[in-house]
Amino acid sequence: MSSAERSGSAEGAADVEGLLRRALAPVEPPEDLSARVRSRLQSIRETAAEELEGWELASMRDPRNWVRPAVAVLGGAAAGAGLLLLGLHQRRRARSRTLLERAEQTASDVAAGTRKIIKPR
Repeated sequence: MSSAERSGSAEGAADVEGLLRRALAPVEPPEDLSARVRSRLQSIRETAAEELEGWELASMRDPRNWVRPAVAVLGGAAAGAGLLLLGLHQRRRARSRTLLERAEQTASDVAAGTRKIIKPR
């Protein structure tokens, strides 16, 4: 291999490395992303609750009627879990502690969030 080929090969490798470095650089999410996600999850949860309120037990005798309530339950549960995780993530970012303190705080936050979601009526 001649010296010109070696230098061309080295330039190509450096160019590829530079392209990869730029392509894989961390990207900061938009400032309002958290608010948009929270709003969308709350909307899904509210829609699921409205869907479930509209169903009567009498219509549940026929298994063909189970699809919409089942989807509403799953969607509402997923949105509630997403809201809980989003809140936990935001609180965790606000304070930095040791790993054990974070684990204890996360467990406490999950318990508190679950109590808020599953309120005795």
